Amino acid sequence: MIRVVQITLPALLFSLSTFSSASDDIHAGSDEVSTKVSEEVSNDIEKITVEGSTTANTKPVGTFGSPVSNLEYDPRVDLQSRNMAEAQADVTIRGGIFENTGFRVGSATLLDPQTGHYFAEIPIAQEMLSNANVLTGSDNALLGVNSSVGTVSRDWTPIKTAGSASIGSGNNNFNLQRVYSGVSMALGDSTDWSIGFEGEYSRSESDGTIENGDHDFQRASGRIQLVGPSSQTDLFFGSQDKFFGWPNMYTPFNVNETEDLETQLLILNHKQEYAQDSTFEISTYYRRNKDHYVFSRENPDIFEAFHETDVKSIALSGRHAQTAAFALNYSTQFIADSIESTTLENNFTSRHYYKLSVLPEYQIDLQNDQRLTFRLGAAFDDTNRDDSQVSLIGDITWDTINADDTSQTIYLSYAEASQVAGYTAIGGSDSGGLFRSNYNLERETTKNIELGLALDRETWRLDSAIFYRQDNDLTDWTYSLSSTSARSANPVDIDTLGLELLAVKRFDNAEIITSYTFLEKSENYGAADIDASFYALNFPDHRVTLGVIWRPTDIVEVRVDNEWRKQEENILRNSDDDALFTHLSLKVSPTQIKGLDIMLAADNLWDESFEEIPGTPGRGEQYTISATYNW
Repeated sequence: MIRVVQITLPALLFSLSTFSSASDDIHAGSDEVSTKVSEEVSNDIEKITVEGSTTANTKPVGTFGSPVSNLEYDPRVDLQSRNMAEAQADVTIRGGIFENTGFRVGSATLLDPQTGHYFAEIPIAQEMLSNANVLTGSDNALLGVNSSVGTVSRDWTPIKTAGSASIGSGNNNFNLQRVYSGVSMALGDSTDWSIGFEGEYSRSESDGTIENGDHDFQRASGRIQLVGPSSQTDLFFGSQDKFFGWPNMYTPFNVNETEDLETQLLILNHKQEYAQDSTFEISTYYRRNKDHYVFSRENPDIFEAFHETDVKSIALSGRHAQTAAFALNYSTQFIADSIESTTLENNFTSRHYYKLSVLPEYQIDLQNDQRLTFRLGAAFDDTNRDDSQVSLIGDITWDTINADDTSQTIYLSYAEASQVAGYTAIGGSDSGGLFRSNYNLERETTKNIELGLALDRETWRLDSAIFYRQDNDLTDWTYSLSSTSARSANPVDIDTLGLELLAVKRFDNAEIITSYTFLEKSENYGAADIDASFYALNFPDHRVTLGVIWRPTDIVEVRVDNEWRKQEENILRNSDDDALFTHLSLKVSPTQIKGLDIMLAADNLWDESFEEIPGTPGRGEQYTISATYNW
């Protein structure tokens, strides 16, 4: 492995010079690709943490948008879906598993205590949220909760007076209807305060891209927002119902499984700026998720399970600038959860989580517009049922701002993080059943060291990182050929070496986003009866993405995302180990009707049958046509 590092790092540094002829800054916006890293580079150390979408397409083909939609072709994230991403998708970052990934809105991580399969059940309209920031390394250790590898973080956007109505149809009897509206107005006679109201309703259904892959989704969400000269307060409520089916959704036994999910979410969020370069954000939420799982839709009496989880939480994060050179970054969150389940057999049905992280920051201004930033701190994790853990966090960043506003950043970081297993892994039967738990699972710990380089030029941008991560006692779900269980929870120690390259180039009427990622793992389960891994060893050795946005005329826009991957071999996978996916969309905005967009879209254009999860059939082709009127 040391030899791999010696070979890869020089290759990485050499590759940076090959992008010296690229394009101008990518403009921000929910429908535009943006890799513009925050000007507060000292607060956004982990490169490959970018603001905006790193994919050409920002809307899904087979349903309405959700918090996972923009991640489908994101080079930082591996989205392993059942049915489609918006049905049930395991979101993994840097070769972790789905339970290593957190979803953060405002300052709060939204937890599902049953299983990480439902982390992304977040009934929030995408207009209400910023584009995703993928936090890794030091930033994840500082801000993430019970997510040891990465966190998908999004902020509440200001409400604007605008709206849209959409209808769509497609093959597989697909149909979609959606309406969204927002209004913002001055509060009384004040010029400094405003109040906003926002709401949406979305629904879609289809027979599915393969047989027994149907879905029926609907979501309603609303928000009230109060904005002052230096503050923003949001009150949100959302509810969604999702039914979907898929063969071998969770088991390799050739049955047609179904899920029926209901999720309600209530959030109150306040963000406040004060003094000089200081801010804090406080979030509190209540989340309820109901799951009805059926093993065989033809014979539901064989096995079905009901779960209901309730989560209450309050979180606080911020940055206090004591002087121009010294600041304190901090984050804390308390979570209380409970579960009612027909499959949990012991009394492990509630838990309290505590997280406190403090990361002091010191900046030194050097000559020639250069700045050196040191951060060193720690995080404390605890629950009322598990051992506590103290984790070290630190990084060093060297920034250079050139006279022509171009810049380069070099950073080195070391971060530790930890988490505990969900109830499905630790609270069910440990001797039989479809999903076998393990009562001996301990707190998972992660150590990550990383070196990165970012170049930002007038006409192009490149982000790069090489990292080495050690996961100890990681909870994985495994399969044994001699077992009647579909999968069993087992701990594993894994070392992961990774490389990430992300480049963006823009022309006058086109934008190109391309990336390459490499992963190599070595694992130790400490057991001989494990024949396959569903998650921890389900990763791409090599992965390449290529996205293009092309505007040949003022009324036509073409967006295409491509992904090629070479997946690690797995005895449960029936498809090939390599795959090519393409998502293509054509938007026409006729000048005769201002505000009208007509969209033709295709997903999985080559009808790729690759099994994203071993033993679970891949999705088929989906073609849609939709019309959206914007006002």
